[in-house]
Amino acid sequence: MRNTEKEVDKMKSTMKKPVDIPVSKLRPFEGHPFKVKDDAEMNTLIESIQTQGVLSPLIVRPIENTDEYEVISGHRRLHAAQKTGITEVPALIYALDRDAAAIAVVDSNLHREHILPSEKAFAYKLKRDAMAHQGRTSPQLGEKSLTVEKIGAEAGDSKNQVLRYIRLTHLIPEFLEKMDQGEIALSVGVELSFLDESIQREVLEQCAINDCTPSYSQAWRMHKADREGTLTTAVIQTIMSEEKANQKARLKIPMERIRKYFPQSYTAAQIEDAVVKLCERDYRRRTDRER
Repeated sequence: MRNTEKEVDKMKSTMKKPVDIPVSKLRPFEGHPFKVKDDAEMNTLIESIQTQGVLSPLIVRPIENTDEYEVISGHRRLHAAQKTGITEVPALIYALDRDAAAIAVVDSNLHREHILPSEKAFAYKLKRDAMAHQGRTSPQLGEKSLTVEKIGAEAGDSKNQVLRYIRLTHLIPEFLEKMDQGEIALSVGVELSFLDESIQREVLEQCAINDCTPSYSQAWRMHKADREGTLTTAVIQTIMSEEKANQKARLKIPMERIRKYFPQSYTAAQIEDAVVKLCERDYRRRTDRER
């Protein structure tokens, strides 16, 4: 069975009647890219379910060789229902294969008003991979390009924008979180995504040391140096220690001067905390002697 961007709407508009399914039999879709948060919107949904129940049925598919179901649409409603202690929720059951279900999961969530960059990144990748596996694309580059263009057209993004978002799936979780928090821009995240995980972690450590985030210029230069084989720890330190107008004044101590005094497992943030505590202890000793 093949899905289009309107598959979920078609499923909801059929004459199939919802059935009550025990919450204990429902599982989130494996690899679901959209976060379910306990925020103000969730609290509002919980209050609504407490007074009116689950008004809109979930859409689920049977999990092969089990008596359980995988949620396609309605992860937030399921979470809210679990919070209220409801034991059963209404659901529409459709026998979709994994790929068709993956496309439906993405299409049923991309219309949401607030979507985080990381959510869109993994959603686009999930849909692209599912469409490719379904046979909608072949290994030829041209047909792959057409698939990405179609995904973008259905979501209101250009082909290049879809590709940029998919690149973000190569970021380490800490940088993805900074993107979601608005601390780094999409263009910066794309440049950083080309760096190996170990290099990204070096950059992240320098972010902590310098109390900053990379600008586009810094990220681009590190990506360029990496392509040319000239990106070293020293180069990363030099680039990331550059003063920017929006940075706070700070005392800079080269890491190599103090690293030997701390366990190798210590992160830059842990070292900073330890140094501050030592300074506070020394300050208390001096003030006690002066009394």
